[in-house]
Amino acid sequence: MFPVIKIYCDNLANTFKDISSERKAILEKIADYITSKRLENKTINLVYICTHNSRRSHFGQVWAKVASEYYKIKNVHTFSGGTEATAFNINAINSLKRVGFDIKAVNIEKNSIYHVRYDESLPPIICFSKTYDDSNNPQKEFAAIMTCSDAEENCPFIPGVDLRVGTTYDDPKAFDNSPLQVSKYDERCKQIALETLYVFSKVI
Repeated sequence: MFPVIKIYCDNLANTFKDISSERKAILEKIADYITSKRLENKTINLVYICTHNSRRSHFGQVWAKVASEYYKIKNVHTFSGGTEATAFNINAINSLKRVGFDIKAVNIEKNSIYHVRYDESLPPIICFSKTYDDSNNPQKEFAAIMTCSDAEENCPFIPGVDLRVGTTYDDPKAFDNSPLQVSKYDERCKQIALETLYVFSKVI
């Protein structure tokens, strides 16, 4: 793991006390799911879902994979999707870059595919916007983690899901092109990083 990302995770792991007990109860449902799959020696598939699959769901996909490596939980595959496909938002990309991720587009399109690297020795995380039921995502035996209230409301049924959990986050998009843009994206990135690290810290 890149040293700067490892230090970022180390610092966050010392602040789990800042997560409310109500929030921890929700996050521990995900940890219990991961633990159950791990004890059965099964693949662990986590799909982070938000309406446009552009910001919060990508943060979830990226940080869940990093958290699994940080806590050495093997056989974890993370994905993201939306109720519609748009693009991996540049402000979210830049927020991850400020943490220390190496992010490169492998094609230049309206909805580009990005390789997100956090470790020189591991494959990159593949990020691009897609619907939650896209063929690149698992179609059965996965946990659906709803990162925004719109997706939670507009996805009344997700086929093939083992567990559905709502961990909704405020949308940093509200601060696009404002003086608070950078700080709000970094705040949301940090919150999702903190909570995914907490999830994996509770895996047995």
